[in-house]
Amino acid sequence: MSHSPVRLQVLGCSGSIASGSRTTAFLLDDNVLIDAGTGVGDMALDAMARVDDILVSHSHLDHVLAIPLLADSVMKLRLAQPERGPIRVHGLPETLAALRAHLFNGQLWPDFTSIPSAAYPIIRLLPFAIGDTLRFGHGDAERRVEVLPASHTVPACGFAVDSDEGWWVYSGDTGPNPALWAALKGRRIAHLIIETAFGDDERWLADLSGHLAPSSLATELAQLDGSVPVHITHPKPGEVAAVVAQIRAIDTAHRVEPLVKGLVFTL
Repeated sequence: MSHSPVRLQVLGCSGSIASGSRTTAFLLDDNVLIDAGTGVGDMALDAMARVDDILVSHSHLDHVLAIPLLADSVMKLRLAQPERGPIRVHGLPETLAALRAHLFNGQLWPDFTSIPSAAYPIIRLLPFAIGDTLRFGHGDAERRVEVLPASHTVPACGFAVDSDEGWWVYSGDTGPNPALWAALKGRRIAHLIIETAFGDDERWLADLSGHLAPSSLATELAQLDGSVPVHITHPKPGEVAAVVAQIRAIDTAHRVEPLVKGLVFTL
């Protein structure tokens, strides 16, 4: 079945903040966020109000901190359209439990899962599992998103978005991850978004914190068949130059480039 083109915009792709750096967030079409880092803050209010679903790769702050702020910003607009219901936040059960306990707890931030009322909240938390396929939209605009395994310091996942050109794959935050390559084997990959947070001089820190460095990225990419456009995400602002230089020295069949905020994939 042919689908209408899939549009994915990079709102943020940095591992932390600095001038011009925004943490991880992607906008699928105009109503689904894949992670919700500080890049969401550059969206116009009416664009934020169109977001109906947020897919969360894991519970770390740089991937979730825009969720409560977005809910606060758009609540009045969404309540004027009650037929749309709450914003649906999808994540692993452990991720949602962390959000409930440590973010929407009435102390760090109001509990928007029960505001304005428990019966009609502005946010609803919905669990998924590794291997699940989520569907958004209808007809030729239906989007299929598969939940992929990741290996991080907390329960984590990545996502693969289906398109007529192949799969747009986002690794999420991950260290070495054999399960990812097993899940992707035999698929047509249109683009791979994979993290590399630190340079090789801090490979020990990447290993400790469940991230990749250029040398461990090289080992990972050797497990990916073919020649795939690979986009590097999540370097810390102070690490970008070192990470990019070291990645360019990798001997690989894949076409590897740093991901850029504002880039739009149309598939």
